[in-house]
Amino acid sequence: MSNKVLIVDDDSDFVEAISTLLEAKGYAVVSAPEGKTGFSQAKQQLPGLIILDVMMATKSEGFDVAKQLKNDPATKEIPVVLITGIKRDMNLPFGFEPDEDWLPVKAVLEKPVKPDLLLKTVEEYINK
Repeated sequence: MSNKVLIVDDDSDFVEAISTLLEAKGYAVVSAPEGKTGFSQAKQQLPGLIILDVMMATKSEGFDVAKQLKNDPATKEIPVVLITGIKRDMNLPFGFEPDEDWLPVKAVLEKPVKPDLLLKTVEEYINK
C-alpha cells in the first residue's frame, strides 16, 4: 500500500499548496503539470491516489486522462479524485458525478476545495 499521492495540475500554486497540506499529514507527493506526463508518472510511480485537474492544455484533458488511467492495466486500480473549477469557469448549471464509463473517478471536488474536505477525501480513497 502506497501513501504516495500524484497531483496532475497545471496550476503550480495549487500544486504547492496541496503538496504542503498532504506532506504535513505524512503523504509522499509527486506532481505532473499536464496529462501526458501525469499518465506516465502514474505508470512509473504507482501512487496510492491521483488528484487530477480537468482543464489543463484542453478543457477536457482531465476527463481524457481519467479514461486512459482506467483503461490501462497498470493504473486501472488507482483511485482518482477529480478537482476542477470547470463548473465555475464555464458557468455550467450542473456538476459532474463519478461514472464507471464516462467519468471513471472516485470523487469530484469543486475548486476551490476546502483543505479538510480534500484531506477527508484522500483518506477515504487512498489505497482502496
